[in-house]
Amino acid sequence: MGALDFLSDYFSISTQKKKRKPMQTVEIKVKMDCDGCERRVRNSVSNMSGVKQVEVNRKQSRVTVTGYVDRNKVLKKVQSTGKRAEFWPYIQYNLVAYPYVAQAYDKKAPSGYVKNTEQALPNPNAPDEKLTSLFSDDNPNACSIM
Repeated sequence: MGALDFLSDYFSISTQKKKRKPMQTVEIKVKMDCDGCERRVRNSVSNMSGVKQVEVNRKQSRVTVTGYVDRNKVLKKVQSTGKRAEFWPYIQYNLVAYPYVAQAYDKKAPSGYVKNTEQALPNPNAPDEKLTSLFSDDNPNACSIM
């Protein structure tokens, strides 16, 4: 915030204060085939008020918008170009406890990313899980030989 923005809050004539949206980063998955598609998506989003930065990665089909914007309005603006768009469904695989479980692994995901799922947990009856919990302090039936 600049000095003029700070002072304008104190010396404004209007009685209503306009609440500013928080600074956020919105990531959207958009299928772009050519330079024209990329330019159309970039121009539609960059003309929105409050947008500070727009990054387009055509290889990953990803648009990243940073600024004082509402994420639903950004999605609607991208969809108004005629492209199918959705919020970025992937996160980096090192942020997930079990990234290659069937619910999280996606062949369409860019390299280094998996689906952002809440159910990305291993099967509790899997042999690997039984062996790791055999000597756990949380397991009351664990081996107590010391």
